[in-house]
Amino acid sequence: MDYVKLAENILENVGGSQNILAVWHCATRLRFNLKDETKANTKIIEHLDGVVTVVQSAGQYQVVIGNSVTKVYDAITSLDSNLGNDERNNKNVEEKQSLVNRLLAFVSSVFTPFLGALAASGILKGLLVLTTTFNIFSETDGAYQVWNAASDAIFYFLPLFIGFTAAKQLKVNQFVAVTIAGALVYPNLVSLLSETGGIDFFSLPIQAATYSASVIPILLTVWVLSYIEPFFDKLFPESVRNIFTPLLSIMIMVPLTLLVVGPIGNVVSKVLATILASLYNFSPMIAGFILGGIHQVIVIFGVHWALITLMINNISEYGQDPWLPIVCIAVFAQAGAALGVFLKTRDKKMKSLSGSAFVTAIFSITEPAIYGVNLKLKKPMYFALASSAIGGAIAGFGEVKATTFTFPGILAIPTYLGDGFIFEVIGLLVAIGLATILTYFFGDVNSTIEDNVVDLNNSNSDNFSVLPVKGDLIHLSDVNDEVFASGAMGKGLAVIPTDNTVRSPIQGTVTTIFETKHAIGLTSKNNVEVLLHIGLDTVNLKGQYFDVLVKEGQEITLGQELVQFDRTKIKEAGYNPTVIMVITNSLDIPTLEVNIANKRPVTIN
Repeated sequence: MDYVKLAENILENVGGSQNILAVWHCATRLRFNLKDETKANTKIIEHLDGVVTVVQSAGQYQVVIGNSVTKVYDAITSLDSNLGNDERNNKNVEEKQSLVNRLLAFVSSVFTPFLGALAASGILKGLLVLTTTFNIFSETDGAYQVWNAASDAIFYFLPLFIGFTAAKQLKVNQFVAVTIAGALVYPNLVSLLSETGGIDFFSLPIQAATYSASVIPILLTVWVLSYIEPFFDKLFPESVRNIFTPLLSIMIMVPLTLLVVGPIGNVVSKVLATILASLYNFSPMIAGFILGGIHQVIVIFGVHWALITLMINNISEYGQDPWLPIVCIAVFAQAGAALGVFLKTRDKKMKSLSGSAFVTAIFSITEPAIYGVNLKLKKPMYFALASSAIGGAIAGFGEVKATTFTFPGILAIPTYLGDGFIFEVIGLLVAIGLATILTYFFGDVNSTIEDNVVDLNNSNSDNFSVLPVKGDLIHLSDVNDEVFASGAMGKGLAVIPTDNTVRSPIQGTVTTIFETKHAIGLTSKNNVEVLLHIGLDTVNLKGQYFDVLVKEGQEITLGQELVQFDRTKIKEAGYNPTVIMVITNSLDIPTLEVNIANKRPVTIN
């Protein structure tokens, strides 16, 4: 995968750097805030090799990439370093988004950087549970103790991780935030508060409280710090600011957190946990049915981060969470639907796509299954949602709990060991099995990817089995030019080029060569008139970066080289190098149909 090329194409089709207010990423998605979303060529982006789909939700323009999102993000920021500027991103996001959308973006940005380590630690915890269950280790073994410390560290010191990433988002000193968070879990202070039940700070009582593995208290603390630190920055001259601002921030924020902010955060945490527990306890079975049925819809809109935060908060408050096992069932249902497509379809491309989507879904990444297979074919998506609702109800009936946080997938199953675990196993089997069976017997999996050809469906027609240039094939209606996109010039298609050579899609004659070399007209032996147009508005280049290899009146063969062009120089000059092919006498061919692939690279035979 050429990540730089993909990044270039994404940048170009979101309207360029000048249309981007901010860009960041979560576990699988590039998240943009655009000045004007109407300038983005969504359909073109969706057709790019390496892009799963595009979602517009929560005030964000989300490009779903998958596991390679970090590499694509790095490529984008390497193309324009200003796009990776956190201060610029935060300022622009605040100006553009509503309060709710800003909160969702903030939560996503806080947890994303360490979510992989958090999930890995959860998996390790689950594996350790298995080792003691099957008497491989005892809890006194040295190996167990070392790995237990490794698995527990990120949870115990979670406030430090959250403090660091939250400070980055709120534009305050990250190391000051970590120092404050460290004081909350400082062993000597924790022991003293635990033994005495509380201490005095200048006659003000500090009550015993637990902040290890907590979420809300440190978020509130860093938020308060974001007001205090700028105040001290203004108070001191630049020569001493780097010493006295951190000094006073730490001296004030640590006791303020222990006295006021921390207890408030703990109250908020308990209230949120109590609300969720009440909803679940009202009817665990109904709760499982509802969350199982809607969770993957929440994922589609990219707002599941709020739920992740609440799950982590539940584990902090109660040491367990009832929602994660249900989410795991929803993940397995998506995998089952993709498996059903894999087993039923005869289309090689869809079989390959659904097979890989099944594997990634089992390991908790469901976007390829959702966008690449199930949602596209519709019925598999419906079957997956129904199956996960039933499986979720079973898990709810058994009141299954997760004892630690990790990505819901096959590796997370050991974290659900405990009372009701058998109901989790049954729920998982029902979800994946039912989704597979329903899709296999009742799913319409024949909506397969079409061939990359333009067919002239009459007995005397040509077959355009060779396309004009290597690249990513898109619909003509997706081209950012009203004349071509409207079909006014005729039916056709377009290619985002990855090569600099335009070849003949027909056998015939060169009828027209434009003086500016950016376009060439051809006529086939059966009088089909083809216009090849290289780039948008490239007439303004007046022939620069183009080299025509044929002459007017010259007979040409299928696949013969016609024009050499420099797509890199064309881009640098500020022009879109998309190559357009239209049949200018489409109206004379009433049976003409243009069928192109949903999403496949073009190859020259």
